[in-house]
Amino acid sequence: MSGIVEGRVVIVTGAARGIGRGHALEFARQGAKVVVNDLGAEVDGTGSSGAAAEVVAEIEAMGGQAVVNGEDVSDFDGAERLVRAAVDHFGGLDVLVNNAGILRDRMLVNMTAEEWDAVIKVHLRGTFAPLRHAAAYWRNKAKAGERVDARIINTTSSSGIYGNPGQGNYGAAKAGIAGLTIIAARELERYGVTVNAIAPAALTRMTESLMPAGATGADPDDIAPLVVWLSSAEARGITGRVFNVRAGKISVAEGWHAGPEADKGSRWDPAELGAVIPALVEKAAPNALTNGRIPGRED
Repeated sequence: MSGIVEGRVVIVTGAARGIGRGHALEFARQGAKVVVNDLGAEVDGTGSSGAAAEVVAEIEAMGGQAVVNGEDVSDFDGAERLVRAAVDHFGGLDVLVNNAGILRDRMLVNMTAEEWDAVIKVHLRGTFAPLRHAAAYWRNKAKAGERVDARIINTTSSSGIYGNPGQGNYGAAKAGIAGLTIIAARELERYGVTVNAIAPAALTRMTESLMPAGATGADPDDIAPLVVWLSSAEARGITGRVFNVRAGKISVAEGWHAGPEADKGSRWDPAELGAVIPALVEKAAPNALTNGRIPGRED
């Protein structure tokens, strides 16, 4: 196997099905050695299966190298074992793709604490824990004088960066991942590590319940090319960015930034703000729609 990530060692979490499976297979096609991490759970995080082994078998059938890993990425020690498994099995680690996730959709007035905690744990803690251990591994290499050219690609969502009713837990976790991506990029750049995120749109087990009956969605395999490119040597100068990706369409998500401003030069009296805040909001661009477009600027 040869390609744009030839010889690089890659961990893909949540790699047994859907978008993660597409990542793992494309990495293998492009010459990477892949750790296929997955608990094999259902969409809500329950149950288990041998789907990760099937992905490894597909990779091996095409002449690639891969190994199954069943660690729970939201378990701090398990995430450390995941990183160590890549190093022990393939001799190092070059790329971490944080993709694992579950859904427990519910309107806020009906959401339980358990539904909130489960989603936050898998998505947000499940991104932080592998990222933290991978970052420590690369920092130690850099401090030892070794050259590091490593990549982290996190998975956020339009639900987190633009907002989607019924997904308060999922959206909060994904917004946190977007913020973590930017912070990690700034912290790890000195060690030779880039950190980016994708907000993918595709029809998978996780999204099919959100689609109208009979609707078709983008192929989850179409997300992988961007992720693989971001993991390559060519992407060395790209860090701290979030990319929207659906089928053949890629855009850069532009995050929060300061807009219209009023500065009195001293402490405001609350009674004064009635003549100030509405005017600022009127001047400001409206929040993006769920598809990321500003109302009135959809083209």
